Amino acid sequence: MPNLITLDDLDLGSLRGKRVFVRVDFNVPLSADHEVLDATRIEEALPTIRELTGAGARVLLASHAGRPKGERDPRYSLRPVAVKLADLLDQGVRFAPDCVGPEVEKLAAEMDPGEVMLLENLRFHAGETKNAPAFAGQLAALAEVFVDDAFGSAHRAHASVVGVAERLPEKAAGRLMAREVEALGKLLGEPERPFAALLGGAKIEGKIDTLENLLPRLDILLLGGGMANTFLAAQGHDMAGSLFESDRLDMARDILERARSRGAEVLLPVDVVVAETLDEPAWVRTVRADQVPAGAKALDVGPETRKAFAKAIGRAKTLFWNGPLGVFEKPPFDEGTNEVARALASFSGYSVIGGGETVAAANRAGVSEQIGHVSTGGGASLEFLAGKTLPGVEILERGR
Repeated sequence: MPNLITLDDLDLGSLRGKRVFVRVDFNVPLSADHEVLDATRIEEALPTIRELTGAGARVLLASHAGRPKGERDPRYSLRPVAVKLADLLDQGVRFAPDCVGPEVEKLAAEMDPGEVMLLENLRFHAGETKNAPAFAGQLAALAEVFVDDAFGSAHRAHASVVGVAERLPEKAAGRLMAREVEALGKLLGEPERPFAALLGGAKIEGKIDTLENLLPRLDILLLGGGMANTFLAAQGHDMAGSLFESDRLDMARDILERARSRGAEVLLPVDVVVAETLDEPAWVRTVRADQVPAGAKALDVGPETRKAFAKAIGRAKTLFWNGPLGVFEKPPFDEGTNEVARALASFSGYSVIGGGETVAAANRAGVSEQIGHVSTGGGASLEFLAGKTLPGVEILERGR
């Protein structure tokens, strides 16, 4: 469990008038009209922002958005985010036309105590993702204190994540960053048992290391979504036209064998919802997982599987969920994911969900408020649970 420097370690009284560089994760979805569609990540950063402005700090917020590949692209401007942030904070928010340079430095110097300014997209500069010393130095020149509240970017050794922290005399984890590390850390410590993991999504790839690290700790492993198709194929089932990873069959067999040899209960789909196509299918059927008809695609878990998964969830005391159980964006293939999400809503133990699609599924099912912890970090949460060192977390540890 990383021992982080947090806002509690800063002398908030001394921050009045100081410029504080706050790395946030405002990489939020925008509509065609450039309006924020989901403000969750912005809302999660509000406690840190309000604490700093309340102390009289001059708060400079920095974030990436999308993948503009180191060039200015108006499609990825953070200007709409500044508008939404001002509404949520109920105070004015300045917007800087860039994130570095003389004009931005002038704007930062002119800020009043308690004022907030959002910088333009960090990734408009190639130096951000390269952690280029010159770019990191320009960012650091804007402020005197560094606060990182962007757990979703903690697995990236980028200029705004580690480069600025290395150059400023004071640094700390924001409230969201500290909460993420504490919540996920509970899963790697001594979680209350039975400890269950529900893993779905399209592929095993990207979850392998997390699964490997969690496996020795698990009592119950539930597998759904496209990744379950690979495990079913590994057991010899003909998955017909379903999505599965033919090059991961040996790995899937090995994972199943090791889980069972350790005494873990493994639940795979026993029935699946199939169709000949995802878009406007002529027919939709529920079949046994070992009887997928030729030409059909498994697109969701079936009702028997949903019941079995919900029952297993009810037996657990700690649960981690990453990845939907079907194509949840397309009814009727969202029913499996929704039913399991509802099972989590009545879950009495400690629950953590992570990953953009999983959070979106929980929001669609209306159960987000009933989850113990909703992680804002997709890749970062998986890497943390895989036992990997996250650069953005390591730089904030005591003793560095």
